[in-house]
Amino acid sequence: MSVSPSLVNQPLLLQAVAFASQKHRTQRRKDDVTPYINHPLHVALLLSDVAGVTDSGILAAAVLHDTVEDTDATVGEVAAHFGERIAKLVFEVTDDDTMHYRERKQYEIDHAPQLSDDATLIKVADRTSNVMDLVEAPAVGWDVQRRQQYLRWAEMVVNNCRPVNGALATNFAEVAERVRQQLGMGS
Repeated sequence: MSVSPSLVNQPLLLQAVAFASQKHRTQRRKDDVTPYINHPLHVALLLSDVAGVTDSGILAAAVLHDTVEDTDATVGEVAAHFGERIAKLVFEVTDDDTMHYRERKQYEIDHAPQLSDDATLIKVADRTSNVMDLVEAPAVGWDVQRRQQYLRWAEMVVNNCRPVNGALATNFAEVAERVRQQLGMGS
């Protein structure tokens, strides 16, 4: 699905891209090769192309979704640059790094049904992008078993999300099934 540029607030979206690019400028994805910014851009692209999202605030929040979690950006800084709505969305999908790893992962599963509709869109697109990376750009040191664990966890998160966009949910299921096959997990 193509989105008409006239429907998207291009300056807001480009400002989000510039901010996220600056914040993630020295980072690589877990494969140690891919520039980190490719991931949030892919999440926004999935929302636009697959889910048909034209809301610039949601797309900007998708681009910014990892800035608070993975850089020195704060929710206050995001709010100052992009407004409260976008900051709230970013905060809503940001992991609490003060929690122990397993507790944080379980919280994400348990908390998924409480996400707002807009945050749910970002969460599902984020998990879709990450699941694709399990075979397209696997994390250094992640053997097949670790990637299989991540896929099962991601499926639990997405399955606990309220259904807010059928096309996005179907896309996740198709991507997960393809990755499941490629990781030798069967159906």
